[in-house]
Amino acid sequence: MRIAIASGKGGTGKTTLAVGLALTADRPLQLLDCDVEEPNCHLFLQPAFHDSRGVGIPIPKVDVSRCTVCGRCGEICQYNAIVALRTRPLVFPELCHGCGGCLRVCPEEAITEAVREIGVVERAQCGSIDFAHGRLRVGEALSPPLIRAVLEIAEDGEGITLIDAPPGTACPVVAALRRADCAVLVTEPTPFGQHDLELAVEVVRKLDLPFGVVINRAGSGDDRVQRYCAAESIPILQEIPDDRRVAECYSRGEVPALALPEQTLRYRELFGRIVELAQRSGSAHLGEGRRA
Repeated sequence: MRIAIASGKGGTGKTTLAVGLALTADRPLQLLDCDVEEPNCHLFLQPAFHDSRGVGIPIPKVDVSRCTVCGRCGEICQYNAIVALRTRPLVFPELCHGCGGCLRVCPEEAITEAVREIGVVERAQCGSIDFAHGRLRVGEALSPPLIRAVLEIAEDGEGITLIDAPPGTACPVVAALRRADCAVLVTEPTPFGQHDLELAVEVVRKLDLPFGVVINRAGSGDDRVQRYCAAESIPILQEIPDDRRVAECYSRGEVPALALPEQTLRYRELFGRIVELAQRSGSAHLGEGRRA
């Protein structure tokens, strides 16, 4: 059972929610931080990583002695990662998406592949939590291959996997959601919160994922998100009230779900509702919150 915690925008409390759910769960589980451009679950868990491995993508390597500069490699590349000049092809590794198209169209078989490392996956055991995250190298623009490498760890586990997805609605988010069984969308009761929630809802519906919404900092704005969810038949799984003590815990590096007893109860209730959502989706499509 893979549960993705996502949000249409950053700063809604997605990571705080994911870590809180993992630490208050009544069973061992996996927590995968797939926000590889800026992972921060480890700041709360303080893990001692026991495993680290590099992750790379294949890039073209040209044998100039065989190349006839026909230009087909440059024609097929949609990212301008390889350009055929008059005397030889020029490769831009940072632009390459590793699709292998240039290798396949080369009539002289002058192109082979080399691996370029784009980041690392690190893994640790934090009590009953099997934790892993990815760290993208500074300056890299292509994060989905590293996200997929983090998600491969879920193949080794049994039971529940919590996926802390990247914020937004772009390719990294889609890469994290594709292997999920359901999604929890975290939002806030503000105009920006509703706007970006609508974008996230569109994404999960395109992916045909059952989902529900958690409203963080409830009471700090108005009821626009509640009205939107009611109109769209989207289940609200939990409303977490706006509380200064939560911000104080966060600023000290503490987990509010553990530091505040009422938060602990709220997170445990939420965990049960999310598991029920995932189990219902496993046997049949969810009526609320799901559209073709």
